[in-house]
Amino acid sequence: MKPRAIEASPRLYARIAGALYLIIIAGGLFAEMFVRDKLIVSGDAAATGKRIMAFEPLWRAGFCATLVMLICAVVVLLILYVLLRPVNENIALLAVFFNLVSISIEGFNDLHHFAAVLILNGADYLKAFEPRQLDALAYLSLRLFNRGYDTSLVFFGFFCIFIGVLIFKSGFFPRFLGVLMAIAGLCYVTNSFIHFLSSTFTLFPYILMPAGVSELLLALWLVVMGVNVPRWKEQASAARVGA
Repeated sequence: MKPRAIEASPRLYARIAGALYLIIIAGGLFAEMFVRDKLIVSGDAAATGKRIMAFEPLWRAGFCATLVMLICAVVVLLILYVLLRPVNENIALLAVFFNLVSISIEGFNDLHHFAAVLILNGADYLKAFEPRQLDALAYLSLRLFNRGYDTSLVFFGFFCIFIGVLIFKSGFFPRFLGVLMAIAGLCYVTNSFIHFLSSTFTLFPYILMPAGVSELLLALWLVVMGVNVPRWKEQASAARVGA
């Protein structure tokens, strides 16, 4: 998708990105708050295993929700790149690379979520393990999921920072959105490194609240307001002349 391809309606593409962003947020809330938070019992592998198997369809739905999120994220990434490339192509491309790494890590990491069901489903080849061992393996998979998610958020955090810089400098988005997205990125990166450096100290979930608000505001702005079309076209034209 090239800038000329969306010249006629950049606001439409912005609104598509915003709608998909809202789906991403909704899918994330569902998978985290209504699946993992409800079924995982902190520190109790046996109770966690029983809950997962008692609500196996819900657990599988949480996995599917994350896949839908990642599919939407790829489309949102493309649209944001095209919209923001006229501001600074190099920074926009760098943001794309960071987010693609984040999406790739998260996609692979989601297998740790699904692995819990595979471990606990009582397949014949798992009869070599005792039930308590299977519970422990499933719980370990979920712990690995948490750290894998933190890893993906490091790269996503830098994506948010770069996107925030581009939004701030764009002129066709309000500057406060750029500031908020940069703050969101810093929150994501800080939260992840705190988890890597300490097994006891944490600022979660409070440190991620500003990030959640920032992303929600960006998504809503894209849906309701889109972009300032005259200023976007001015930037796109200047970028083509400069090239």
